[in-house]
Amino acid sequence: MGATIIHKSGYRKTSVARATVKKGKGLVLVNNQPYKEYQPNVDLQLKLLEPLLISGMEAKVDVTLNVFGGGQNSQVDAMRQAIAKALVELSGSEELKRKFVEYDRSLLVADTRFKEMKKPNNSHARAKRQKSYR
Repeated sequence: MGATIIHKSGYRKTSVARATVKKGKGLVLVNNQPYKEYQPNVDLQLKLLEPLLISGMEAKVDVTLNVFGGGQNSQVDAMRQAIAKALVELSGSEELKRKFVEYDRSLLVADTRFKEMKKPNNSHARAKRQKSYR
């Protein structure tokens, strides 16, 4: 049998990320582009690589990500969650799982909060119509 390939998904707001992790030499592709091209913001690049850096596997695995929906921050959150889930399954280590939860629980557990929808006849989700009383 060939190399172990792990498929996992991560979610945040309306973003969905699907990660494929396999043994390799540290290549990270997002939508078939190097992650530095897809995400030029250095802060978000570091946030994306957090699971790899915490686990110490940044040079041992290749990660391919497919992400859609949402904005830049929620996409990065979804991608890092998918990577972390895949690394935990690949290593099979309770220690790594504990390390991720200790660092940031959202690496393994989805945050289900969404934007509250606008209500009919109002300008915002919780706004009420003004009354003039005249």
